[in-house]
Amino acid sequence: MSSLTELCRRHDILSFVTSGHGSGGVLVGPDPDENGDGTALPMIDYEQPLPEDIRLRYAPLSGSFFDRGSALMLGATHQARQMYWMQYAEPQAFAKARWFLGVPQYWAWRLSGVAVSEATFLGAQSHLWNTVERRWSPIVAACGWQSLMPPFAHAWQRIGKIRPALASRYGLPQDIDVLAGIHDSSANFYRYQAAGLTGATVVSTGTWIVALNGAVALERLDEHRGMTCNSDVDGRPVGGALTMGGREFSLVAGPQTDSRPVSAEAIQRLVEQGTVVLPSFGDDDGLFPGSAGKGRFIGPLPVDPVERKALAVLYTALLTAECLDALGSDGLVVLDGSFLREPLYAALVAALRPDRQTLYSLDAYGVASGAALLAGHSTRTIKAPIALNTPLSMPGIANALGRYAERWRQLSRTNTPARLQKGL
Repeated sequence: MSSLTELCRRHDILSFVTSGHGSGGVLVGPDPDENGDGTALPMIDYEQPLPEDIRLRYAPLSGSFFDRGSALMLGATHQARQMYWMQYAEPQAFAKARWFLGVPQYWAWRLSGVAVSEATFLGAQSHLWNTVERRWSPIVAACGWQSLMPPFAHAWQRIGKIRPALASRYGLPQDIDVLAGIHDSSANFYRYQAAGLTGATVVSTGTWIVALNGAVALERLDEHRGMTCNSDVDGRPVGGALTMGGREFSLVAGPQTDSRPVSAEAIQRLVEQGTVVLPSFGDDDGLFPGSAGKGRFIGPLPVDPVERKALAVLYTALLTAECLDALGSDGLVVLDGSFLREPLYAALVAALRPDRQTLYSLDAYGVASGAALLAGHSTRTIKAPIALNTPLSMPGIANALGRYAERWRQLSRTNTPARLQKGL
């Protein structure tokens, strides 16, 4: 609130919109609390380990793949799973709650006093909303949660003004419009939709590699390979593939990461000597079922932090290409996010998918840009401009890289239990 006050002193703020990661939900009371946070119970960290009895009880209630929008992921990832845990562990406090809100909608409620549900957030593996059929998942009725789900509003919809009491307390303008808010990766995806790139696959990189495409055939989505069914701002299904690439990068690169950009020579040396990283080092299977905790190195080990970082860049480029292959993305692909700090990341992804168009964006604020564009959604008459770049060319390594990638795919699949591999 103090940050918002400071912004209002420096700028004429007309609209307020929040974005947030898809695994955050908040159980709140009947009204925003003037002096507190309004919560009925503390918010659950999505990586918090789940009690075994909660995990076992929850699984049979979770419904079909499209009811969930994803596989059953690690820890307390899903909002429905968090609700189930809270209801089981704190039944009295849960019974007094009024709403369950996604993180963006929580802040919209705090500021405006209006509670809403929103499609992109519920479509981000909440396990509460069937995006394909546009209905609540069966677990909502099974657990008696219908009354906790507020009515829907579009992400760009102005649901109210700043509450007069807040405006008075913090010296804010009383005419600020509060928008419903949006899921972070969906906000980034919307930025490209607003630019007219409706058929493109957008790959956001950071803690997760998240690939989204609104044209993927629903029957292609495979929950056993890290694939998801998300929602765009209009509530339409969006095919997704995700893996915890940022976490994998950190574990492969090691604690003494070299600050210099990775060189093409280092990449070529690793490819030619056959140094390979197999998934997955973290707790998430990602695209390779049964691979969690089975990550390992094959071939000559990196000799120094420079080679370890180069290997991490090469590995995450391979994971990105695997996401794109899973989605069948033969058209335009746009890369963005923190991985683009390494110039060769985009070059490697482009080289791994020859004869297909790969571009990238260096905008470090894609989520914020997409969220801001929501304020003009209803009145925009032209495409929102966006600057895209062409990756560097790597002709000297193309053939060897293709052979290396094929070997990596084969080894990655045999590094996991064969009984989990579909189609093998």
